[in-house]
Amino acid sequence: METNPIPVVTVQTSPFDDQRPGTNGLRRKTEVFEGKKNYLQNYIQSLLSSIDLRDRQGCTMVVGSDGRYFSRAATEIIVQMAAANGIGRLVIGHNGLLSTPAVSCIIRKIKAIGGIILTASHNPGGPGGDFGVKFNVANGGPSPDTVMEKIAQVSRTLEEYTICPDLRIDLARLGRHDFDLENKFKPFRVEIVDSVEVYLNLLRTIFDFSAIKSLLTGPEQLKIRVDAMNGVMGPYVRRILCDELGAPANAAVNCVPLEDFGGRPPEPSLTYAAPLVDAMKGGDFGFGAALDADGDRYMILGENGFFVNPSDSLAVMAANLSCIPYFRQLGLRGFARSMATSTALDRVAKALKVTLYETPTGWRFFGNLMDSGRCSLCGEESFGTSSDHIREKDGLWSVLVWLSIMAVRKQGVEEIIKDHWAKLGRNYFCRFDYEGVDPRAAFYLMRDLEGVITDKAFLTQKFAVGTNVYSVERADNFEYIDPVDGTVVRNQCAVLLCCKYTNTTLTLYQHLFERVHPLRAVLGPLIAIALKISDIHERTGHRGPTVIT
Repeated sequence: METNPIPVVTVQTSPFDDQRPGTNGLRRKTEVFEGKKNYLQNYIQSLLSSIDLRDRQGCTMVVGSDGRYFSRAATEIIVQMAAANGIGRLVIGHNGLLSTPAVSCIIRKIKAIGGIILTASHNPGGPGGDFGVKFNVANGGPSPDTVMEKIAQVSRTLEEYTICPDLRIDLARLGRHDFDLENKFKPFRVEIVDSVEVYLNLLRTIFDFSAIKSLLTGPEQLKIRVDAMNGVMGPYVRRILCDELGAPANAAVNCVPLEDFGGRPPEPSLTYAAPLVDAMKGGDFGFGAALDADGDRYMILGENGFFVNPSDSLAVMAANLSCIPYFRQLGLRGFARSMATSTALDRVAKALKVTLYETPTGWRFFGNLMDSGRCSLCGEESFGTSSDHIREKDGLWSVLVWLSIMAVRKQGVEEIIKDHWAKLGRNYFCRFDYEGVDPRAAFYLMRDLEGVITDKAFLTQKFAVGTNVYSVERADNFEYIDPVDGTVVRNQCAVLLCCKYTNTTLTLYQHLFERVHPLRAVLGPLIAIALKISDIHERTGHRGPTVIT
C-alpha cells in the first residue's frame, strides 16, 4: 500500500465527434491517439462512464494488448483512469500482453464486468500504423450495439475526465499491487498475471493434449511451422505448442512481439504470410499456420503449401468435432456463420441434422446465440472461427482443432479437405480485399450498387461470359432477426448475388470484397460479372485487389 494517498485529478476537455466504436471498437491511425490531446483519455472516460456507477464501483476489469506501438503508454493511462473512476481491480497480462481470446477467457473465468483490449487486429503497427481500443462485456464478447451507442452518447458531450496521473505500475512485475487513493472508493488493486496460464488451463479441458503431443513427437512426427507474425501470440505458441505439446523450438517462428510486427501487416493471409507459404512449398512441413496480431484469426496450410480457405476450414472443423473431447461430452447445439461466409457449413449442418444460423458480420451476434445455448461452433470468412468455450474468435484454438483432427484421422490437411469435398461437395470461395479505398468512393459505390440490385428488373437479368450464361437467383440487402431477443438488424450494406451455374455464390458488400475463387477456370466468369456490376476498379482507382484470400 502506498504511504500517501494518490490524488485524483479532474481534467477539463472538449468532446470529439468521431468516437462511436464500430464492430471492432474504436480504430484510428496511431497518430490520432498519440497526437490529438486527450483523444485516448476522452474515449476511455466515455467507456468507463457508460458503465452505471453502481456497477462500476469496486468491479473487476481485464486489460490486455497485442503489443503494438503505443500500447504501453495507453495501458498506463487506462490504469490511472480506471483507478480514478472507481474500478476496484484490474487484471493485466504480463508486460501488458493478452491475446483477444485470452481476455475473453479471463473475463469469464473471474466474472469481470468486462475488458479493454488494445488492438487493431491485423492492421499494421508502429508509429505510422493503426491503433484501437476494444471493449468486451461481461460474457467475454464484443460490445453489443446498445453499449457502443451509450459510449458514443457520452463522448459527444464529454467535458471532463478523471485520472490519477501519479499512479505508476510496472507491467513487467508479476503479482498484486495495491494503491490507496484520495477518494471515497476502496483501495485500488492491479494484478499482473501470466498472459498464457488461464487460457492454457481452459484448452487442457477441451482437447486431448496427449493425442496432439503424440502427433507432434511420435515415430511418425508431424513437422509443423507456426508463424506468430511478431504479434501477441508468440508467447502462446511457444508455451502451448512447444513446451506443452512437444513441437521443436524451430517450429515456432516470429514469436517475439514487436511494436511494428516486424514491418509487415500481422495478417494471416497468402499475401502477408508469404514467408510461411514459401517455407511450406518446400515440402519439409506437413502443417502450417499463421496467427494475426491479437490471436483471433488464423490461416491453415498443408504440405507443399496447400491452402485451406476459411470457409472450408470452418466446415471441416464442424464435420469433425467428434475428434474433440469437449464436443463429445457436450454434443452439438447448432452452427452459425456470417452472411459473407460460403454455405459449406450449411452442408455439414444438414448432414449432421444441426440448426444453422446466418448472421451479420460481427462476433457479438454469435455470442448471443451461444449465451442462449443455441450454438456450439461459429465462424466467418475472414479467418475467424471459435466455439462456445469463449465469446471471441480464437486462432490457436482453431489450430489445435486441426491438429486434433489430424491426430484422430491419421491424414494430412489436403487429404482431409479433399475427402470432405468428396463426401459433401465443394463450395468455391475467395475474397478480394481492396485496402486504402477513399471512404466517399466506397460510400457512393455501395449506394449505387444497392440501387442496381434492388431494382426489380435486375432479377430478370442474364449475364453472358464466353459460352456461359448466368441468371440472378437472389439479390438483397441482408436483414437479420435475432432468434434470441428478436432485435432486427437492417441495412447491412450487403448485396448477395447468386447465379445458377455450378452451384456457386458471388458476394459483394460494403468492405468492397468479392467472393470468388482463385481457380479462374471455375469462377473467372463470376469475377468478370462482379467487376462489371460494381465498376469497382474505375470508381476506386484500384487496378486490382490488395489481398486475395
